[in-house]
Amino acid sequence: MSDEIWSRAEVESPCTKVCVIHPGARICVGCLRTGDEIAGWSTMTPEARREIMAALPGRAPLLTARSARPSARRRAKS
Repeated sequence: MSDEIWSRAEVESPCTKVCVIHPGARICVGCLRTGDEIAGWSTMTPEARREIMAALPGRAPLLTARSARPSARRRAKS
């Protein structure tokens, strides 16, 4: 029996099952999407998904950018 019946020609999710939103960058450290992008993925058009997929590589530096790090003041209050 073939799985062709269940295959769909749509943009795959970039999810890596490491679902943690970075507190400074506000993107998932696993897939680099925003919370809104993750929540809306299943209802997005293929074009919208492709646009997000194209933007993801450029977001990786946001996770290490100095401006994305929580400030020492915020950490001290925790």
